Amino acid sequence: MTENKIKEELNNHLGDMMVIKYNLGRNKYEKYNAVLKELYNHVFLVQLENENIKSFSYSDIITKTIKIDY
Repeated sequence: MTENKIKEELNNHLGDMMVIKYNLGRNKYEKYNAVLKELYNHVFLVQLENENIKSFSYSDIITKTIKIDY
């Protein structure tokens, strides 16, 4: 999967609710319910349920550091 394909897919889900599973290593995960807010050249922003904004890079998806379920 390339960065451009990831951007296209995320652009189709702009404003949608998603579940992000973030791999912390050693079988530890954090799970976020978030809304996709903005896309930039190298990162995208999501708004969490508690109104905080969190950013992730497209390479996080490529390296499987995060997994997104729509």
